[in-house]
Amino acid sequence: MRDLLSQEEFNELKNSSNKHVFLFSANWCGDCRFIEPFMPDVEQKYSEYTFIHIDRDKFIDTCIELDVFGIPSFVAFEDGKELGRFVSKDRKTQEEIESFIESL
Repeated sequence: MRDLLSQEEFNELKNSSNKHVFLFSANWCGDCRFIEPFMPDVEQKYSEYTFIHIDRDKFIDTCIELDVFGIPSFVAFEDGKELGRFVSKDRKTQEEIESFIESL
């Protein structure tokens, strides 16, 4: 999973015809660290999506714009339209994340 580099890049990815899942997290977030070991498996299983990591502390304005106040959180986009969101401050399991992606 690669890191988001700029707000401009976020806008380009969000509005592209490709499917993107944006993962909002932060280095200090224990629940965000919890999902790291299994996220490569999730990415591989759902390869029709491009997964992008967004550091909440670097892109707080993007978080505010999308009403993402709890982390880790996921928001999916295609063609500028939000496909779905899994946004909360709760710890997420691999099964919960996969269920969210399958619901898109």
